[in-house]
Amino acid sequence: MDQNFKPSFNPAPGMIGFIVAAVILGIILIKSVVVIPAGYVGIMDLFGKVSEKALPAGMHFINPLKKVTRMSIQTREIKETAEVPSKEGLIVSLDLSLLFSLDPAAAPDVYRRIGINYIRVVVEPQLRSVVRGVTSGFEAKALYTAERENISSTMHEQLRPILEERGIIVERILLRSVTLPPILASAIEKKLEEEQRAEQMKFILDRERAEAQRKQIEAKGIADFQAIVARGISANLLKWKGIEATQKLAESQNTKVIIVGNSKDGLPVILGGMDK
Repeated sequence: MDQNFKPSFNPAPGMIGFIVAAVILGIILIKSVVVIPAGYVGIMDLFGKVSEKALPAGMHFINPLKKVTRMSIQTREIKETAEVPSKEGLIVSLDLSLLFSLDPAAAPDVYRRIGINYIRVVVEPQLRSVVRGVTSGFEAKALYTAERENISSTMHEQLRPILEERGIIVERILLRSVTLPPILASAIEKKLEEEQRAEQMKFILDRERAEAQRKQIEAKGIADFQAIVARGISANLLKWKGIEATQKLAESQNTKVIIVGNSKDGLPVILGGMDK
């Protein structure tokens, strides 16, 4: 056997074409399959033309020339710390959180008009603007007391329509903490204590006033009852009751009595008696 012999493989031109076609087809298939994870939608872009509908979560077969950008529709949180003015013009440090999400139906329009950085471009600036506007209408004491929930609701009501028309759903605004200047915080605490004492004193006075009214009504009822009883008891009635009692004593088998008249209009008098 010739040691210089080397086997050669010369594929037919048709085989080469088949391999090339298979590789190209495989690439096309790979590019055509898109998987959108849960909590996201896919935005399709073909040479700058954005599709009107977003792809929901799941596997999709699309035009391989289309670019797909995934956008989250899950609830997201922005934490903001801001120095905001109160109604008195005082500067208050405020920590808050905004809970929001992207409207799936509006996602293509948000991508087209704003882009994927819509949080930095739209959400954060609008949040800061609304927060400053709302706090300037409340006194610093309101930010420090239970009225804080009312402030949070006002912020939500003002921010919601602004962002909803941009395709962003506002879920909640939470005021985490409020920091006032130390002197102001001390003054507010003292004022709140005084108001609490005043409310307590008012409660005590109202209770005593109600008790006095109750006693007055009770006394009037007793007086009315006594007047009714006094009108119903006459001298003749008392005499008749005395006669009835005397008659019962006289009829008793265990008692022997001697009855002598007392006076013209008086009741009989029992002088004595003994057991058998």
